[in-house]
Order: sequence, then structure tokens, then C-alpha cells
Amino acid sequence: MRTIAKTTALLFAGSALLTAAGAQADKADWPESFTVGTASQGGTYYVYGSGWANFIADGLDISGGGEVTGGPTQNLALVNNGDAAFGLTTMGPAADAVNGKSPLAPGVEMDNVCAMFPMYETPFSITALEGSGIESISDIPDGARIGFGPAASTSDTYFPEILKTLGVEFDRRNGGWTDLGGQLQDGLLDVIAFAAGIPIPAVSQLEVQTDVNIIEFTEEEVETVLENFPVAEFMIPASTYSTLKEDSRVVSMWNFAITGCDMPDDFVYEVTKRTMENNDKMRSIHRSAETTVPENIKHNTVLPFHPGAARWYEENGYDIDPELIR
Repeated sequence: MRTIAKTTALLFAGSALLTAAGAQADKADWPESFTVGTASQGGTYYVYGSGWANFIADGLDISGGGEVTGGPTQNLALVNNGDAAFGLTTMGPAADAVNGKSPLAPGVEMDNVCAMFPMYETPFSITALEGSGIESISDIPDGARIGFGPAASTSDTYFPEILKTLGVEFDRRNGGWTDLGGQLQDGLLDVIAFAAGIPIPAVSQLEVQTDVNIIEFTEEEVETVLENFPVAEFMIPASTYSTLKEDSRVVSMWNFAITGCDMPDDFVYEVTKRTMENNDKMRSIHRSAETTVPENIKHNTVLPFHPGAARWYEENGYDIDPELIR
């Protein structure tokens, strides 16, 4: 009996060694380090992406960090070209990129971009100084100096067209959110048109330093925008900003984390697993991560899912259309 027990113990030990060796061999295919394409400082992408990069790097014992970029459109190009392992993007620019309509690479169909996990909805919201007298979109005067964020960002791509559709004539300005917030406070801008996850750090900072108006869309304006753009109605909760006394009606677009379709399956699986199984830690990075949960994978109908990410979802009972798996 002692011989059988000893033999069994040796077999289990050998199996454990083989498992460990196999895991080590799989990890040998992983990149030595990674970067996450975010956006400008002062925006939600930078806070969310940099915090998430550190969370993944610490958990998987690999070097990684966030990188300041021009936002979703540039992140798609960086990931597609292999210049960034991961990136954050919105569904509008993603649809343009895979169909060869990216403003950064017209005619180039970006086919090396895969979805990993849902992040949050990006509300399109407008902020002005209280002293400006601008309390609604119809109050924005012709020729108003409006900051739309970094060039080619989601905000810069869609918000100017949205405002034109609503009859607003403006002088278009670009820049990082923190810089634009300073310009608004100094009277160099009349309005900032934000498209970023909430709470937007630049708006929260403005609230501390001065009185602002956070402007909502009327029901008619929402209907007009829904008819013309790939967005959905969204309510910014009053608790988001001290300025708001009640929920604010706007429109929004979903965000997803992306990776190169050629990234190692096991690596992307572990990254997805750590993200999806630790929502409390994700919410400590940024409040918007409350919706960074697997149930929201249904909001991606544009990009193929990376097979490593898809494996985690399928193992945990979340169905993905096979046609949406790379």
C-alpha cells in the first residue's frame, strides 16, 4: 500500500511539474512589456487606461503603462500597426477604422484590431462658465470658440458634426482636456464640448475653481442627433458633479478596450480574466468602470473579439456570436 501511495504521490508531483512547465512555456510567448494607448491628460481615458495598465502589470508581473495619445482614433492605428499592445476606443471610430474610413489612414481597413472587454459609455456633454450666460445649446452664440479635445479624438470627430446638425456655428479649437479647461477659465474659450467617461477630471477640477454650467440636450435635440449619428440617449447622474442638481440628458457612445489580433491568446486570456474578475479594483481606478462587466460585451457589434478574450467569456457562460470571434 505504501508503494502505491508513493507512486501516486510521484505521479501527482510529476503532473504538477509538467503543468508548471507548460504554464511557463506559454508565458514565454508573452511580450516583455506593454503600453496602453489612452488619450490626453485630464481626460477619463488617461486615468482609466493608466490605472488599468498598472493593475495588469502588477497582477501578471510584467512591465506596462499608459501612453498619452490623441485618443480613440489614434489608438486604433497604434494597435493595428503593433505600436501599442492595447488601446481604448469608441465604437464610432472603430466602425470607421475597420471600414477603411479612419481620418488617420483613409482607405486602409484596419484588420488587426480585436475587442477585449467593454469599458463604459462616453457621454457627449457641454460645459461653459456660469458667467457666460450659456445655459442651453441654443444659447451658444454664432462664432463661439469651442474646444473639442485632441484632434481626431471621438469628441473632435463627432461633436462638431453634432453641433452643426443642431444649428450651432462655431470657431473650432483643439487641445488636451486639461489645457482646454484652463483656456475656458481664462476666457479664451466660450464652451468645451466633451466626449469622455464621467466624471471627467477636467470638469471636476473646473468645478472646484469656478462656477460652471453643464448643459443638457433638449428632447428634440436628442431625437435629431439619434437620427443622424451612431449614439444612444444617456442620462448623466446628478451625483456625478456638484454643479448638477438633477440628471442631465445627453447622448453617448460605448467604449471598448482593444488589442492586436496577433497578440498571444494566453496573454489576452489572462488580461481579460484579471479585468473581468476584479470589478471592485477596476472601480477603484475610475468610477466609470462600474459598467466594465462581461454582460456588456453585447454592445460590441463592430470589432471581432480576440480569441483569448472570447475563451474567458465562453468559459464563464457568456455567449458571443461565432462570426464575431477572430
